[in-house]
Amino acid sequence: MENKKPVKNGWLYTTIFTLLSVLYVMPIVVVLINSFKRKTYINREPFSLPNEKTFEGLKNYISGIEKIDFFAAFENSLFITIFSVAVIILCTSMCAWYISRVKNKVSSGMYYLCAFSMIVPFQMVMFTLSKISDMLKLGNPVGIIIVYLGFGAGLAVFMFCGFVKAIPLEIEEAAMMDGCTPIQTYFKVVLPILKPTCISVAILQAMWIWNDYLLPSLVLDTKRWKTIPIAVQYLKGGYGAVDMGAMMAMLVLAIIPIIIFYIACQKYIVDGVVAGAVKG
Repeated sequence: MENKKPVKNGWLYTTIFTLLSVLYVMPIVVVLINSFKRKTYINREPFSLPNEKTFEGLKNYISGIEKIDFFAAFENSLFITIFSVAVIILCTSMCAWYISRVKNKVSSGMYYLCAFSMIVPFQMVMFTLSKISDMLKLGNPVGIIIVYLGFGAGLAVFMFCGFVKAIPLEIEEAAMMDGCTPIQTYFKVVLPILKPTCISVAILQAMWIWNDYLLPSLVLDTKRWKTIPIAVQYLKGGYGAVDMGAMMAMLVLAIIPIIIFYIACQKYIVDGVVAGAVKG
């Protein structure tokens, strides 16, 4: 058995990536620390730990929840994120299966359109999107799911196509010979095999949709439905005044669900991304 050679300058890489990790985590730590401080001390001592003079306890959390009706915004964000991700995975995986198995000009055109959609800047279509969504009455939590499907389809189809090409066609042919219809073959054979990529797509899309501010602010009727990023903006008062303590507390509450989801699914993301982008 071959002995693996140690990586040259391994300690240097470890040090560099450890420092980078600390830099990425620091903003979250700063937000968490300041969520327990009195708002007058957040700007004065943003990096210091709370002490007897600056500690505010849970007052910032209680105040923020009451001011922006946090739980209503949480329900809207949760509904939009869960159903948008589910619709994106179902529709784009079916589309990718069709594109990969049916070889004609239509399927090729669909693939290139999906790939092209990834490089079109959002700013180019935002005003047209806002107008059309208003005309089609999509300014509600159900309607915005269709909008997210359109914007999330490009990356998802690209990843699913790469993975579907790696699935042996004989497996699907065997299912057909056993009497499965194309729909049964997809749900009983193809979709279970696509699980790693489904989870990867779910993580990427959920992180984007949960934290998205611009698209809901353009599409949703914000007087009736607010997502968490939109609701947090209502902590700004007149003349630019901001209740920093309550805002930090609400940001912590907004971050926790997506971090839990990511940690629970992170082991699948590398395998799914690599499989979807490289295979085939």
